[in-house]
Amino acid sequence: MSPFKRVGTVTGPVGRRSVLQAAGAGLAGVSLASILDQPIEDQVSESTRNVNRNSSPSKLEITDMRVAVVKGVPFTSPIVRIDTNQGISGYGEVRDDADKRYALMLKARLLGENPCNVEKCFKIIKQFGHHGRQGGGVSGVEMALWDLTGKAYEVPVWQLLGGRYRDRVRLYTDTAGSKTPEEYADQMAKKIKEFGYTWVKMDVGIELIKDIPGTLTGAGPWGDLGQYNLDPPADSYGSTEHPYTGIELTEKGIEEMAKYFAVMRDRIGWEIPLGTDHTGHFGPNSAVRLAKRLEEYNLAYVEDIQPWHHIKELKQVTDAVDIPTMTGEDIYGVEGFKPLLEQRAVDYVHPDIATAGGILETKRIGDLAETYQIPMFIHYAGSPIGAMAAAHVAAATQNFMALEQHSADVPFWEDLVTGLPKPLVDKGYYNVGDAPGLGLELVEKVVKEHLAKGEKYFAKTDEWNDFKVSHDRLWS
Repeated sequence: MSPFKRVGTVTGPVGRRSVLQAAGAGLAGVSLASILDQPIEDQVSESTRNVNRNSSPSKLEITDMRVAVVKGVPFTSPIVRIDTNQGISGYGEVRDDADKRYALMLKARLLGENPCNVEKCFKIIKQFGHHGRQGGGVSGVEMALWDLTGKAYEVPVWQLLGGRYRDRVRLYTDTAGSKTPEEYADQMAKKIKEFGYTWVKMDVGIELIKDIPGTLTGAGPWGDLGQYNLDPPADSYGSTEHPYTGIELTEKGIEEMAKYFAVMRDRIGWEIPLGTDHTGHFGPNSAVRLAKRLEEYNLAYVEDIQPWHHIKELKQVTDAVDIPTMTGEDIYGVEGFKPLLEQRAVDYVHPDIATAGGILETKRIGDLAETYQIPMFIHYAGSPIGAMAAAHVAAATQNFMALEQHSADVPFWEDLVTGLPKPLVDKGYYNVGDAPGLGLELVEKVVKEHLAKGEKYFAKTDEWNDFKVSHDRLWS
């Protein structure tokens, strides 16, 4: 018989001294002397009665899945909780502004599975994800599985991914919504001063110049040029891919957009990398002309200047300009990134952990990009749950550059969780600690205060227990 035996979560030689020393906290007021003359079985029972007994990861089973939908973080984010037969739970997050049912439909397919078999579980549910927000359910569930596994084995997620390259994860902040170059620059400078960001991004699109005569051609029929409606009509500007709108920038329009970057550089200086996103829905020719004009401002990248699946158009822009190009936040799975990398259609990849497939799939995307000598940024705009999931991937991926922090304007953001060092944004970085799993728990009171209208705090979801009524196999 081995001289070592696992008791609760304490492993060591069996004996009075070792057992009592390891589990002394479990005595709970009982006198040590009063039990020393008792049989060893009674000593072990008493001394370990308050010890965490999540001691058999191989026997863990998923027993439930529930969702709490929070709003204003900065968008709407469904938080997933997976429960087990051993009383431990794991948290994940569906993509911002995605439907919670993308996750709940997976429940019946995972009940009874061991959450520590993350890859097996992922392969069971992977077929039910897709690009954009439709990847949110699979991704959120996968995050929760890793959180559970880390808690079961009492190690941080980054350790399960092979270890970390860094314990501080660099952030970039995103700023939008300003109507003048000066207002934009002041807003960004305030964030830099308050949070210490060393990398920034700004959304400068054609909607900012549409009311200036002579800046655009072909924009008239499209109305307000809004990109962000939750469910835009199929024939609207927001639903029409860039080359199909017929909109082109005039030279005046390009100069008006360039003013935003001129003022921003004047305000924040040249040391801080500055990227841009959401430039608008127009074809590759206007994209090239705009990007070439912006070369003067030494931009870190132009993001999604064409749709990610328009690979030839992206490569056309990439080959024509001296500003790095980037895409990827709406791509599901490592397979979606392969053509971009093989054709070197962009300079950087930019997965969103809540669309790409979760923690391990995002790590795989980064590792694949590294074989092409291409860096990886990570897109993210939700609660601290997904933020920390992304941070663990960033810590464990060598070619990582920066992670989006989109919640600088949300005053209650870091109050949603406990267990992490505060402030969460520390001089423009997240600190990635050594706590098990993702290293956090929810603060129930705060989450309840910010639930979306009509939502409850992890309400029962029994109606999804038997939802699997199809034959899921994809081959014959």
